[in-house]
Amino acid sequence: MEDDAAVSAADIARLAGVRRAAVSNWRRRHGDFPRPVGGTASSPLFSLPEIQAWLRGRGRPFELAPIDRAWQQLRALGDDLELGARVAAAGAYLAHPVPRAGDDPDLRAMLTRLAVDKGAAWTFEQLCERYFEAHSRRLSPTPPEYADLMVRLTGARGTTVLDPACGFGSLLLASGAKSARGQDSDATTAKIAALRLKLREIDTEVHAADALREDAFDGQEADVVLCDPPFNERAWGQEELLGDARWEYGLPPRGESELAWVQHCLAHAKPGGAVAILMPGAAAGRRSGKRIRANLLRAGALRAVVTLASGGPDLWLLTRPVPGERPPGTALIAEAEVAEVEPLWRAYVERPEAVGERIIDLLDDDVDLTPALRRTAREDSGQAFLAAQQLFDNAGLRLPPLEPAAEELAYTTVGELVKSGALQVWHAPPRPADGDEPLLTADDVLAGGPPTGRAAPDEAAVTAQEGDVVASVTGAVGVHSGPPVRLGPSLSLYRVDPRRLDAEFLAGCLRAADFPVHSASTRIDARRLKVPRYPLETQRAYGAAFRALAEFDRALRTTAEIGRDLVRLGFAALAEGRLRPGAG
Repeated sequence: MEDDAAVSAADIARLAGVRRAAVSNWRRRHGDFPRPVGGTASSPLFSLPEIQAWLRGRGRPFELAPIDRAWQQLRALGDDLELGARVAAAGAYLAHPVPRAGDDPDLRAMLTRLAVDKGAAWTFEQLCERYFEAHSRRLSPTPPEYADLMVRLTGARGTTVLDPACGFGSLLLASGAKSARGQDSDATTAKIAALRLKLREIDTEVHAADALREDAFDGQEADVVLCDPPFNERAWGQEELLGDARWEYGLPPRGESELAWVQHCLAHAKPGGAVAILMPGAAAGRRSGKRIRANLLRAGALRAVVTLASGGPDLWLLTRPVPGERPPGTALIAEAEVAEVEPLWRAYVERPEAVGERIIDLLDDDVDLTPALRRTAREDSGQAFLAAQQLFDNAGLRLPPLEPAAEELAYTTVGELVKSGALQVWHAPPRPADGDEPLLTADDVLAGGPPTGRAAPDEAAVTAQEGDVVASVTGAVGVHSGPPVRLGPSLSLYRVDPRRLDAEFLAGCLRAADFPVHSASTRIDARRLKVPRYPLETQRAYGAAFRALAEFDRALRTTAEIGRDLVRLGFAALAEGRLRPGAG
């Protein structure tokens, strides 16, 4: 299979342990880099043996892991146009391992071995991950940080969740739903979503049809509705759906497909049920949608419009009104980083009059809910003080429960874990050149935020994947979640074998080591660090406690920052007459 196997730039990056930008850089800088053997100009394919030989010549040999052998076998069975269907067929075999006519026996044997060794769900997720990478320009699953935020804000975990534009099921998977209901217009996409959910043993019902035109859940209601719909679609079926009962807040204009999705979601939420939907920024202010926005506000259905910073979409939070219940008098209109949205929402729920905006003030001629337009209003020092005060009250300073113990512990060391194969360690290069590639810094690890640094592509770059432990010489340690990210200077990466070592547990042990920091240090040497020997289940329990302590630490730092803002705003608001001394 390997003699004629072809790999994409994303495959090469993963196999070589670098970012995709590094592969592009190799192609530009090295005239002997293998020429494409297929694909397109924008998505070229390369000969796997030629890539292996080229990397070997530069001291970067690699062996294909079993999952990559299976992926290459799957990919080699046909052209890329049918790749999604082959991925779905592989998932169907993993879910029901019964040979079917036309199955490739080599691929079937590989999948069977992987399912036995790693589990069917893990194997299918790995195939899906490679499929998404191979078509990253066309496929765009909901970013994990957005999905997690939507789940937390709606309390979706353990409930019945509907996603009427479910794509590959990212939101439903993140939701932790007891029952997952989904729909997607593409049959292959819907099949992959259903298989991902079923292999996790989730009660699942997914239909392949356009939810606006052919509502598969007509008349059914869910506890929570999550949705990341397609944007800016003019051919969404307005002419066919003029009298549809879902348009309770007004017929969506042809150019307002997103407002059709909003009303579709509300129609499927139980009274009092929550809806979280990602929307383009323009939907908050287009004049053609003002009547529907006004009706949503008057009914108390639209509770928040939050622009997720750094060019992200808007997040609309809605609630299906309960008949007879008085609608709220305010709505939250804000811009915030993803990490700030949840405490801001909690503050609004606790003190809607102080944090939200009066709906009567929003119902002007344009009903423009664009958060960026509110910046000037939020600069009112009195209102800003009250909002910061609520954030301070909701900072969530909660320590994990810990009990006395007097165990005689047995230890191993990080060096021994590496020798045994339970752990791999890399250190990021010390001095990256200037460039535009995102780079995680030591400060980012401390803050638990996204990468803020920039650097030029580097063949020796170290990239953290989901579940890797990242540690800095300053003592900051975290378990990475989200898309792959390149590490900056002074950062080290620890990749655990999850069958033998818990990442959160290792992160806690590294944090507890309190390494001495010297001015010339560019990396930490943890080989002699002692790690308690625990079975995996015990490691996970300790890992959960370590993670809770880390969250407590972040909450402490957030509280300190808010406290400084409170002092500054309090002085300003008193001096400007925006606040006055209160009783008591």
